Amino acid sequence: MELFLGLEWWQLLLVLLAGFWAGTINSVVGSGTLVTFPVLVAVGFPPVTAQMSNAMGLVAAGFSGTWGYRRELREADSIAKTLTWGSLAGGLIGASLLMSLPATVFDFVAPVLIIFAILFVVFQPRLNAWVRRRRAACGDEPITPEIAPLPTGRVTPALFILIFLTGIYGGYFVAAQGVLLMGILGVFLTSGTLVHANAIKTWLSLAVNLIAAAGYLLFAFDRIDWTAVLLIAVSSLVGGSVGAKIGRRIKPNVLRGVIVVVGLVGLTVMILRLLSS
Repeated sequence: MELFLGLEWWQLLLVLLAGFWAGTINSVVGSGTLVTFPVLVAVGFPPVTAQMSNAMGLVAAGFSGTWGYRRELREADSIAKTLTWGSLAGGLIGASLLMSLPATVFDFVAPVLIIFAILFVVFQPRLNAWVRRRRAACGDEPITPEIAPLPTGRVTPALFILIFLTGIYGGYFVAAQGVLLMGILGVFLTSGTLVHANAIKTWLSLAVNLIAAAGYLLFAFDRIDWTAVLLIAVSSLVGGSVGAKIGRRIKPNVLRGVIVVVGLVGLTVMILRLLSS
């Protein structure tokens, strides 16, 4: 029985739950796209359409997350502004590749990128631990919030280039962009705290999604499914706003496990589609 714009009730509920879960995950560990994208593909959306619609829908969660970090972003204003240009340029290139390359290319590339993203999610705790050890050894990680150093100094060429390359990745395939950004910022951001890095990460992810969404609206309007955009936007916005509260009660490893399981299910679905085509 069709319930809402061509979706059956169970498909509608599944997409809403995926969007809510993605908004929550993005507020805790990142990589919410590894939940929403496979679910959209599983309920019948073509991969490229699912990717574009998902990126546009998650803009809402990006806004709520950025608003939550507004104080840290003000403190990191100069660094965030400089890095934004790198993210925007990279996101524009990545979105252009998604729109210009044949859909069959994405059908083959997406499973590889999902594997790549899952590996980053799996090894994120080790990456974070290494970043913390490095910052502590350099004296950058504060002991208490009261003595937290503010992010100052210039953006190095290496940091800007890596942010630019991550923007290309994010514009083409959103999943695990936040994990990549946290790893890069944790290593190459030489001042401030990991909270500042997380705030900058949230803003840069939003910037990439925004530039990609603008490109889709202008040049690929017919490939956007507005049902998926609406469902992901509404549910991820709610999930993002309550993610911090939920995150205090659910262990990050549990959320990370859900990301991996859903990502593997989506990977299986995409591989089966390729084999049957």
